[in-house]
Amino acid sequence: MGFDLIIQGGTVVDGTGGASYCADVGIKNGQITGIGDLSASECPTVLNATNLVVAPGFIDIHSHSDFTVLVDPRAQSSIYQGITTELIGNCGHGCAPITAPDQFIGNIYGYTTDLSIDWHSYKEYTERLVDVRPAINLAPLIPNGNLRIASVSDHTRPSTGSEIVTMVNVLEEAMQQGAYGYSSGLDSAVEKESSQLELIELAKVVAKHDGIYACHTRNKEVEAVEAIEEAIDVAESSGSALQISHIIPRRGGAIGARERAIQAMETALDRGLDVGFDQHTREHGITNLSAALPPGSLAGGIARNSALLKESYFRDSVRAHESLIASFGRGGWDHVYVYRADLQNHLVGKSIADLTSSNYDAWDVILDILLAHVEKMENPMVVCHSYTRQEIKETLLHPMCTVGSDATALCSDGPLSGTDFPGSYTWAAWFYRHFVTEASDLTLEQAVRKLTGQPAERLGIHGRGRLQLGAHADVAVFDPVSFRPMGTFDNPSVLAEGMAHVVVNGGVALRDGVETGARFGRVLRKGSA
Repeated sequence: MGFDLIIQGGTVVDGTGGASYCADVGIKNGQITGIGDLSASECPTVLNATNLVVAPGFIDIHSHSDFTVLVDPRAQSSIYQGITTELIGNCGHGCAPITAPDQFIGNIYGYTTDLSIDWHSYKEYTERLVDVRPAINLAPLIPNGNLRIASVSDHTRPSTGSEIVTMVNVLEEAMQQGAYGYSSGLDSAVEKESSQLELIELAKVVAKHDGIYACHTRNKEVEAVEAIEEAIDVAESSGSALQISHIIPRRGGAIGARERAIQAMETALDRGLDVGFDQHTREHGITNLSAALPPGSLAGGIARNSALLKESYFRDSVRAHESLIASFGRGGWDHVYVYRADLQNHLVGKSIADLTSSNYDAWDVILDILLAHVEKMENPMVVCHSYTRQEIKETLLHPMCTVGSDATALCSDGPLSGTDFPGSYTWAAWFYRHFVTEASDLTLEQAVRKLTGQPAERLGIHGRGRLQLGAHADVAVFDPVSFRPMGTFDNPSVLAEGMAHVVVNGGVALRDGVETGARFGRVLRKGSA
């Protein structure tokens, strides 16, 4: 039979964890239709894979590319690492639903004024994604933060019964339209007061549609284990599948919390619950500095907000507020660094402790940065050095753990040039390089399964994550010796090396290490082939 494309002469690693083998891979009409010796077959396009690994396209189980792929759909940081599918809408943050756009800006990672928000519903948002023709496949979750902003009038209290009904109806509609599930970010000001009843009722909708509940837990240090136990209770009460996001407790928590958190998940799995967890590859977390503020505290316009940020009583209220930034600070302000502050670039790379004088505390520093950016408070970001390399290693090697970026897809030129996000350009390449090339903690086949078959199975993404006949033709072809990250913490936005070819839905996105400019990604819909 004829093919549209043949990947010739490579070592096939099929994503199942099984042994690799030498074979050609034939593609026709966006599907894998031949595996074996295809040298006699007719084909207009042949990609040479001699001495290269031919694997399913990598799947990012924890992405925040919801907005950046609209700004620039090329997703270079992903394509150059062989990533062909991303689960977006994680941590309760995302792009749908949206009512009044100004209220949601702080809940969207990667937001920029370069793109106007002209959609409201999940359906309208996914139509916008389709219109831009992304380079990668996108599987959206519905964020709890968006549901609460759209439906709950006061974020300092639990939702009422009628508000829960409203959120349930919005989520139900989105699940019917193919959303992959629902996420929470219970550390955020918007979601902090989410009740267990609210979470259970929403997770019931997810269970009804065989989706997944991805949970950024309520407290990631002092009560990290208790927070995971709460998520397990939600899963058990609702019948939903549960995915714990970036499971390692942050610095400042109880000794042994990571081990006890994983043990709780193992016990839940042994009891028959559908549970799993993921972890990103970097030693730090990142968030908007505005997360320090109580919900709804700055809703009076620029002039009023500027005056309020200077008031001592307001500053005292921020000090007393249990926020995600306060949570970062528990591990020591010397571990919390300014990552982005466009109007005060001289602060970038300095810790909050570095910026604190003897008669000035950390909160004054934080509020002064926000004051300087009062017209664009979504801009300043901080990173917290939260985890050790050993914790990351031991967690990622656990059989229940999948690996994700916890980052946004970016491009090194165009409208996103100059935009950095830790892990965007490095996570998959770092995972492979660290665990296969350098340390030999995983075999080639095991590492590829962690990046492909395992997340596909976890999310119920049919026809992807395995290189087999009839599967969608998402393929990553890379040099097993030279595939590596090039970005660093200080210079993160450098394209990875060693990825030779990338095929998305049968179209060539990367050829001989250079992007083709063609984009073949799709918006994936749960339950749809």
